[in-house]
Amino acid sequence: MWAQIINALLGIWLMASPAVFGFADDKTISNNAHIVGPVVASFAIIACWEATRVIRYYNLLPGAWLLLAPWVLGYDSTIAIVNNMVIGVAVIGLSLVKGKISGSYGGGWSAIWKKDSLHATEARRKLGS
Repeated sequence: MWAQIINALLGIWLMASPAVFGFADDKTISNNAHIVGPVVASFAIIACWEATRVIRYYNLLPGAWLLLAPWVLGYDSTIAIVNNMVIGVAVIGLSLVKGKISGSYGGGWSAIWKKDSLHATEARRKLGS
């Protein structure tokens, strides 16, 4: 969970960074930060709960985009490029941290293909009683 909290803070930082570093007038950089930052923070906050921990992988795509965006969008600020690269690498790395999961929540989508999934066992138990 700590990794997702840090990722949420990185998303918030990404939103604030154009104003902090003084490139808020560059609409390309600030619009990208204002779009990707909330996405990163939202996925990270959703992934804090054990049952939705898999959502942390959804931050891999915004993290990869942050690595590519300076070249795709043509950033001209070195600070913005470094900021995107550092945040992108950190978001990708922290998204790979699974964290502690102590409960069982039905097995997710893979439970559909399992014979003895938690859902199937519970359904048989209720039908038998």
